[in-house]
Amino acid sequence: MPRTTTRAPKPDWTDPDCPVARTLDLVGDRWSLLVIRDAMDGARSFTEFQRRTGIARNILTERLRKLTAHGLLAQRTAPSGRRQEYVLTDAGRDLFSVILTLRQWGERHAFAPGEAHSTLVDEHGTPVPEIVPTSADGSPLDTDTTHVQKIR
Repeated sequence: MPRTTTRAPKPDWTDPDCPVARTLDLVGDRWSLLVIRDAMDGARSFTEFQRRTGIARNILTERLRKLTAHGLLAQRTAPSGRRQEYVLTDAGRDLFSVILTLRQWGERHAFAPGEAHSTLVDEHGTPVPEIVPTSADGSPLDTDTTHVQKIR
């Protein structure tokens, strides 16, 4: 059963009835998804996020605040007890398939043939297989076999 978070419609939603638009309103800027990506890869501190992304401190501060306010990251005291650290919430971890799909699209379309790039591997060092959406009967889904059903 999917986990849901009830969110009151904001007056500035791009398209209040569209899940894609609402998601992009929350994480659709370049830096937010890179922060989430790095949190998935073990970054926890402001300094780590800043070093890994190269993002300006003021922009990183705002993105961390926004991701925390919307429940994608949570702050907790670091094991040292001296600093706060950021950890993914369940909602943040649920973006794994989004990050993976973006990565796989990038591997296919954002690099020249033979150009070196990073690869996501599983715990055994095996490259993660390509994600292919499938229907309830197991057949592949794409833009020709799906449509949006409006509710109203």
